[in-house]
Amino acid sequence: VQLQASGGGLVQAGGSLRLSCAASGRTFSGNVMGWFRQAPGKEREFVAGTTWSGGSTVYADSVKGRFTISRDNAKNSVYLQMNSLKPEDTALYYCAADSRAYTIRTATFHWDHWGQGTQVTVSS
Repeated sequence: VQLQASGGGLVQAGGSLRLSCAASGRTFSGNVMGWFRQAPGKEREFVAGTTWSGGSTVYADSVKGRFTISRDNAKNSVYLQMNSLKPEDTALYYCAADSRAYTIRTATFHWDHWGQGTQVTVSS
């Protein structure tokens, strides 16, 4: 499966962005989808994840209440709505799929498909 992320950009603190991720190629009906981010000099970290049905979502504590993950299986797409953005949200954001699980696992090594990343920059 190939993942193509888009929607990043430059925004002022307090603003909003919506990231999109389109999956193509072989798709997994039961796969978990999610978003990670990596800031310069830091390790890649989990941001949010959703099960195939969308009935279960998990968020990193740092984004709870500000970010919302959603998916449209008919379009093989997953989204990340980011509100009340902070400068510390600045990072390269990656879309990912975990094709081997039906629950959301936050550790990076579980996820086996990755998109190319889209840059989000939040100015103060």
